[in-house]
Amino acid sequence: MKIGVFLGGNSMERNVSLASGKSVAIALQEFGHKVKLIDPALGSDQSELETILSTFTPSTPVTLNDLSLLPVRNIIQTVQSNLLDGLDVIFLALHGEWGEDGKIQSLLEMRGIPYTGSGVMASALTMDKSMTKIIMRHHNIETANWFMVKSGNYNLSGTISRINSEIKYPVVIKPNDQGSTVGLTIVKKENEISDALKLASQFGKSIMVEEFIPGRELTVTIVGEESYPIIEIRPQDGFYDYSHKYTKGMTEYLCPAPIDEELTKKVQTAALKLFKVTNCSGFARVDFRLKPDNSFYCLEINTLPGMTSTSLVPKSAAAKGIPFNLLCDNIIKLALEEFRNR
Repeated sequence: MKIGVFLGGNSMERNVSLASGKSVAIALQEFGHKVKLIDPALGSDQSELETILSTFTPSTPVTLNDLSLLPVRNIIQTVQSNLLDGLDVIFLALHGEWGEDGKIQSLLEMRGIPYTGSGVMASALTMDKSMTKIIMRHHNIETANWFMVKSGNYNLSGTISRINSEIKYPVVIKPNDQGSTVGLTIVKKENEISDALKLASQFGKSIMVEEFIPGRELTVTIVGEESYPIIEIRPQDGFYDYSHKYTKGMTEYLCPAPIDEELTKKVQTAALKLFKVTNCSGFARVDFRLKPDNSFYCLEINTLPGMTSTSLVPKSAAAKGIPFNLLCDNIIKLALEEFRNR
């Protein structure tokens, strides 16, 4: 099969996506597929891609200035170009804005090319953390309390007042539509709020102010309509931020998570329920916080989770006895089945 792997892209998670795409390409080649790497941020001229892939560092995030050199119109140019001619399917190894939010999915729909992961509506919906939490509440999936403020147009004293009356400290302040903890701050004191809001404002049009849930971090992989073994994430220090996610050795991963069977089933059921009610397809990853009393709270669902050597979905699949190349091939099969059903 001829497979195009989209990697890189125009989001703050560009370097992570480059790593995901390289890993996926190797896995698919091992399975006998012909693979073509394509960075939609480069447009129809992909001559720089080989150099980029040999020099980037996944543990280092790109800057807003880096992204300013990659015009969004290149994505449209890429999908319209002959780069996609003859390809049977696109494996989307993109993350974040312009990759995970339904935009590139809509372009591929119009081009008539199958792609991995969720469709346009589910991708757009779940990229919006607040809308996803509204759906969680509607379907009785526990989630942390939150409220929203507009980037660059918030009332600081009003925000502080709402935190004191509605949530209490610590709180999590983050952009509403970013991944990999980009722009996220855990705020413990009132005098930290202003800087946290300014940081989050750089990366999104709206900001979520969310209750911090103490306890353990769990994540559930969904492939097809099956929940895979739960992973517990234990960063060496601090919290599971960008560097802990993408630097080997900075985080311990326990899979299956050391929780009892009854609790495991409850968390997996909640993850699969969210996957279904948001109309996701293919594969995804659902993140939770587990309190000491074993109550658990859903944080978000990721429709194009990382596929690097340190990523969580491959670890969960391996615990189930599914090697990475078979996992990638299964995701391709799900994409083709979804395309036929559409």
